[in-house]
Amino acid sequence: MSIPHDIKPEYDVVFAGGGTAACITASRLATQFPELTFAVLESGPTTEGKKEHTAPAYYMSHLAPTSKTAQFVVSKPSPDVANRNIIIPTGHCVGGGSSINFMLYNRPAASDFDAWEKEYSNPGWGSRELIPLLANAETYEVDPTMPTHGKDGPLKASYGSAVFDIGKEFLEYGPKFEKDRPLGTDGNGFHEWSVNRFYQMPKWISKSGRRSDVPHHYVFNKKWSNLFILDGILVNRVVVEDGTAKSVEYLFDKRVHAEAPQDIRTVSAKKLVVVSAGAMNSPLILERSGIGRKDVLEKAGIPLVQELDGVGENYQDHYFLVSPYIADPETTTYDKIFRGDADLWKEMTEAWEKDGSGLMATNGVDAALKLRPLEQELTEVGPEFEARWKKFYANKPDKPLFWLSALGGLPADQSALPPINFFCSGCFLAYPASRGSIHSESTDPYAPADFQSGFLSDYSDVVALRWGYKRGMELMRRHPRFRGFLAPVHPQFSGKAASEALSASSPTPLDAPRIEFTAEDDKAIDANIRQWVGTTWHSLGTCAMKPQAEGGVVDSKLNVYGVKSLKVADLSVPPENVNGNTYAAAVTVGEKAAVIIAEELKA
Repeated sequence: MSIPHDIKPEYDVVFAGGGTAACITASRLATQFPELTFAVLESGPTTEGKKEHTAPAYYMSHLAPTSKTAQFVVSKPSPDVANRNIIIPTGHCVGGGSSINFMLYNRPAASDFDAWEKEYSNPGWGSRELIPLLANAETYEVDPTMPTHGKDGPLKASYGSAVFDIGKEFLEYGPKFEKDRPLGTDGNGFHEWSVNRFYQMPKWISKSGRRSDVPHHYVFNKKWSNLFILDGILVNRVVVEDGTAKSVEYLFDKRVHAEAPQDIRTVSAKKLVVVSAGAMNSPLILERSGIGRKDVLEKAGIPLVQELDGVGENYQDHYFLVSPYIADPETTTYDKIFRGDADLWKEMTEAWEKDGSGLMATNGVDAALKLRPLEQELTEVGPEFEARWKKFYANKPDKPLFWLSALGGLPADQSALPPINFFCSGCFLAYPASRGSIHSESTDPYAPADFQSGFLSDYSDVVALRWGYKRGMELMRRHPRFRGFLAPVHPQFSGKAASEALSASSPTPLDAPRIEFTAEDDKAIDANIRQWVGTTWHSLGTCAMKPQAEGGVVDSKLNVYGVKSLKVADLSVPPENVNGNTYAAAVTVGEKAAVIIAEELKA
């Protein structure tokens, strides 16, 4: 049997996981401390130089059931989602989600960071400290002079090389229909003026047409003598001796290195172990290490090392409702790409390899609206949402209820659909009230977890998405490219007005009255949401950074409570969700972790 890597017996700092945050933190530290050694143990394959991780349009390929670059975590079925299993893809490759995500440049609200600091007792984690770190990580090629954006960071953001008519026209007619929501210039400015504005959607794609992933911009583009990125290394557990993390047990991941031996090996950490395997895997590593809730560990046959009830709890995501519509056959969408049209793929690849242009260098999402109900609209949302609004949203005007976009195509398996063009209302709920959990059921690192997604377990989330469906439907049926509903995926209405709307095959006039939905229509929408709602792959919160007495796992310096020389640094640590695609949040955590650890290494 072959040995994939020559791993030294000891490094100064060992990272258990090699996703977005780990690669950023390790790169920053290896640059600042050339005399120290850093090992990053990533269970998935390397991404270095591979087209599927640099050419943007390959993003859907990572969600194929046969994908080797994504891990699919399956929840237990729940009546809250029509007894379905929610399946959550998560990055399983060097760079994690940054290497396979949809590349949407969608940053949090300032109040999101401020909540981490003020409401969860984490000094140094407010917007004043974190926004500059995120800006330093980026080059905002749209306009690098804009406030809060970066001008010379490693990650590039632009509008991509192609703008679909679906998005372009959404920006033209949308503000004419939603008259209180004008066209804006920046939907990511960390202020309340980013909300209730239609805006062109930037992407983590450079003007040269390349994905702005972390590995190719922080790690692979440099020559290292002290940083070791080791792919196909599955972490079993952290070995804790006398209350201090001393080493990491690992094995060669058979999903990557099929011929490698499967014996457990150990690598020591002289100074620090950083668990950075993401929200779905970091809590499992802690639990296999004996750190977690006592009854969970006993059930899994794991000896207790440090009792922490919050490990694996507080699971959060953004719930995504994709409502498809039939599009003008002459308009450009990504549907042929999603169906795997060989001729189009060849044409796209040739253009991209020549000069980084064409459909390969974008993602089909060109316009969006962060929608927050106006005072006079709150009654439309429904009385069941009133308590949630007053508690969470009312005094934070930069928080939208959801993100709404016109997607240029139907990003799903289309094998059972006719080969036509689609566009979609993509609505994701920014701050779900529902919570889930993920826990180990075995000492086997390959064993599936006990995952309870918690999706829609709080009814206020259903009510919010119901309003999102209605707003999206009104906007999309007025789109100039609208040619009908993909009716089987929409609610089965009984009310006259809504039922008649489903039979339309041409755009509704902008000045036509809105649909008056009945109580039965609302029930139909609720049932549709429970049947079709999915994930945005934005898992976070399972090793929350908050006081231990409140279910926290790490403190504001990312230290695991009760264990020395052990930190967690990834999207498992945010105690509360953010409005935005979580790549920006992961970058922020990685940069902040580098600052925290650097201060300690200097001491």
